[in-house]
Amino acid sequence: MTPFRYAHAAGSNARRLVDACAGPLAPSGNEARGGLGFLYVSEQIGGELPEILTRLKLATGTTDWVGSVGTGVCATGQEYHGAPGMVAMIADLAPADYHLVETVRDDLSGFKTHHENWRRQAGCHFGIVHADPRNGHLPAIVEGIAEAIDGFLVGAISSSRRQPLQIAGEIMMGGVSGVLLSERVPVATALSQSCSLIGVKHRVTRADANVIQELDGRPALAVFKEDIGELLARDLKRIEGFIFAALPVRGSDTGDYVVRNIVGIDEGDELVAVSDELELGQSIQFCRRDAHAAEEDLVRMIGGLKQRSNTTPRGAVYFSCVARGPHLFGDESRELKLIRRELGEVPLVGFFGYGEISHHRLYGYTGVLTLFL
Repeated sequence: MTPFRYAHAAGSNARRLVDACAGPLAPSGNEARGGLGFLYVSEQIGGELPEILTRLKLATGTTDWVGSVGTGVCATGQEYHGAPGMVAMIADLAPADYHLVETVRDDLSGFKTHHENWRRQAGCHFGIVHADPRNGHLPAIVEGIAEAIDGFLVGAISSSRRQPLQIAGEIMMGGVSGVLLSERVPVATALSQSCSLIGVKHRVTRADANVIQELDGRPALAVFKEDIGELLARDLKRIEGFIFAALPVRGSDTGDYVVRNIVGIDEGDELVAVSDELELGQSIQFCRRDAHAAEEDLVRMIGGLKQRSNTTPRGAVYFSCVARGPHLFGDESRELKLIRRELGEVPLVGFFGYGEISHHRLYGYTGVLTLFL
């Protein structure tokens, strides 16, 4: 199958960015114009997104685009951080195989009314979405959309510190927007947690909201210290940004978990507080987050995707956390170069978000990779 057309460029002038990308994005030979475009720009030029989108439509003949703004954007083997950058890809999909979703702010009844007929006819169970960080209903919206399509969402929260714009045909803001794909569009997706589990899985036997008092019937801090090891236990200040809580996802058959911060420790009463409310009887495990663990998990995730897909992808979309990239993997586009090393020269676009979306929930510190097969 023919790879998707894609391009990326750096520069502060919207016209020059589009001109630099127009050639690789233009159809050649017998390729049809149109298709579904993905467009991501860095926050330094986020204000020019309307102009960029207009020019890109004229230059490529593709009118249906989805995308967003991020503190950084990524392409095959390349990241743009702290400088103006643009990445774009056109998936040559038939119009009947995708359906744009304009902004969903809180009321899901409108979503169901506008999209249910198409979803049923297309057999849709997969969507790619982008979310506005200013909307306080994001967890419920994401879960509601996933439930409404009886399927799987991937995406990220826009991360611009200026104006977190999105695209779903036109410029959007304020909620969740994106695209639904028909069952005729084969995809494979997975997420990398950037962490390695330590110790064993424990059961919360006593807690007050987000404060863990006992694990497995023992003082929480005593169990925590055993898991993190003697060196860190002697100086608990060293755990910041390194040790986290992993809350297993119920019903997951892949060992999936969500990562939460350790937000407080009371050595006198032997308490451990995490950034999420806990229930009695639920499972919890601790994990470490560093460059080595992140690289190992990213390579593992891509290896699993390659085994499942068993074909060369036509294109890919990648959503990573703003806390990853150079903050975790180092400079010189290390994270995206690792993906290229493991996946090959597959056309890839995406951005670094304030949170990532996989299945029906929001994550942090993760990388979500989706392959078009």
